[in-house]
Amino acid sequence: MSETGRGAARPRTRTAGRKGVVIAVSCAAFAVGMIGAAYASVPLYQLFCQVTGYGGTTQRAEGGSSRVIDRTVTVRFDGNVAGDLPWEFQPNDRQVTVKLGETREVSYRVKNNSDEAVTGQATFNVTPNAAGVYFNKIACFCFDNQTLQPGEELDMPIVFYVDPDMLEADELKDAPGITLSYTFFRVDEPEQPVAAAPDTGRREDLTNKL
Repeated sequence: MSETGRGAARPRTRTAGRKGVVIAVSCAAFAVGMIGAAYASVPLYQLFCQVTGYGGTTQRAEGGSSRVIDRTVTVRFDGNVAGDLPWEFQPNDRQVTVKLGETREVSYRVKNNSDEAVTGQATFNVTPNAAGVYFNKIACFCFDNQTLQPGEELDMPIVFYVDPDMLEADELKDAPGITLSYTFFRVDEPEQPVAAAPDTGRREDLTNKL
């Protein structure tokens, strides 16, 4: 190759290298920004999951399905608690078989084993993940924080249905079994601000005390 040819090739190589670095840095910055946004905007991230079914997140429905078909699906239930939460938590029914579109109510049993009031919040997902967008919850204890008094024990209901449109998804057309899983985490309630002492309008004359 001529000197001219070799000389012409070098600038293109350096330019391509610089572009590669810029692209890599931009991608890294974008990834970090997305992670930061997710942690900084948890409600927005949860909304995204609920709308898309991302990660097996279920949907929230205002009412039951307008269509019920004869195909059935088995729904299994799983319950877990974080290590710092002194609760017992398990489903009252390990599994139920429902028609697609059928509204069904089930419940979990929870008990506070500590001698103090404790607040918990449940996260949830379904597997297979693709089923999340078709699993609709009409009522669920996971929508709000739950506070149990010392030794308190109660049943917490879930009302749900599985959308018949699930059969249109290639990976779900055989109506595979669905597992609904909850994990309760402890939530520390914010401390109440200490009220300032009322202003009586009186001021002491410190000069006379010196």
